[in-house]
Amino acid sequence: MQNTVNTVDTIVGMLSQIQEDFSVPKSIRDKIKSTISILADSGADATIKCDRSLQELDDIASDPAIPVYIRTQIWNILSILESDK
Repeated sequence: MQNTVNTVDTIVGMLSQIQEDFSVPKSIRDKIKSTISILADSGADATIKCDRSLQELDDIASDPAIPVYIRTQIWNILSILESDK
């Protein structure tokens, strides 16, 4: 369980950095904020949080407005989440 907590903290940190990047479109930053909220929800089951986050991040990665370097970061985060699942 401790490994999952560390992974979530790492992912939230990575997403926060993307959210603070003003070269990222506002719609993408809003979706990232939503994903951070999902991961930070202490009342939800870890599996449900992971699945919802994967879905949100997949939507973000397929958005045509996302800069390529951010898409690569999102793919990296998706990979981390999927390996921890």
